[in-house]
Formats: sequence, structure tokens, C-alpha cells
Amino acid sequence: MLTTLKTAYTDTRAADLAWALGREPLPALAVLDLELSGATLQLRLLGASHQVLMEEEEGSCSETVACMPGSSTPLPLGVAKRVGDWEYEFAARVETLSRGSFAGRAQELLALVADHPNGIAGTFPGSPHAFTAMLAQRCEGQVRWRTWHAYPQEGQLVVTRTRIGVRTPAAL
Repeated sequence: MLTTLKTAYTDTRAADLAWALGREPLPALAVLDLELSGATLQLRLLGASHQVLMEEEEGSCSETVACMPGSSTPLPLGVAKRVGDWEYEFAARVETLSRGSFAGRAQELLALVADHPNGIAGTFPGSPHAFTAMLAQRCEGQVRWRTWHAYPQEGQLVVTRTRIGVRTPAAL
């Protein structure tokens, strides 16, 4: 699903992104509800980036990556935590691209997500390559999602990947 987000495009920076687990649902500009083999997922595009809400028999989880005023948790390169009965893994990286490479990568990612049944992308008015995109799947008992946050004024693309699934007991 591809949508134009109804909000003003402001000059935010990749460095302004913060990460949080367990936040309450924030106001969303676009939402995609998914059912992935027993897991209910809500992919939420925010004016300041993304939020994923997940519910399963074992519990619930909320991940937020956004420009959050007053947040003291910057975007980490990686996180591995226990969340209830789940193992949660998060990774992020920033790609810096030339103007031409950035435009091509933006078009490629928007095309990938726009036609995917488990994907949502929102472009911001005022800049054709400013967007947030998300793609989710269920694989080997885990729920996984990837996100892309584009900052064309800096030539930067923030890429995240998350994996969450039930902990497996250690072998004896």
C-alpha cells in the first residue's frame, strides 16, 4: 500500500530518530492491519516515522522508531532483549547515498513495498523521495519487519530490521 501522508514535510534528520519499546499507540497518519499466522500486527506510519503494535497469544509488543521530543534513547545499532516470553532483536543502520543513488534507491524501495500485501509506504508532500516504508512477514515461527526512513536533504536512508519470537528453551 502506498499513500501520501497528509502532513507538512519538515526537515528532520536521521540523527533525530529515537527507539522505544512499550510505548502506547501514537497518532498515526496511515495504518495497515495484518494477521500473520496467529499474530496480529499493526504497521503505523507516524508524522515522525513508525510504530509497530504486535499481539499474539503470548502477549503484546510495541516498537516505536520516531523523532520523539524529550527522548533520551537514541537509535541504537542493535538491541537484543527478552520481552515477556519473546526474544526481541532490533538492528539499525544509516546509509549515506549520492543524490542520484538516493533517488534510484527510493524508487526501488517504494515499488517493492507499494505492491506487497504486507507492506505500507507513505510519502511526504514537498519531497518526492521523503518517505517511510514498512514490510512484515512471518518466518520460522518469528514475526519480522523491516523499515526504511528516507531523508533526501541529507542523502540518508535509515534501515531497521526487527525479529521477535518465542524463546526456545536451552538444550540440556
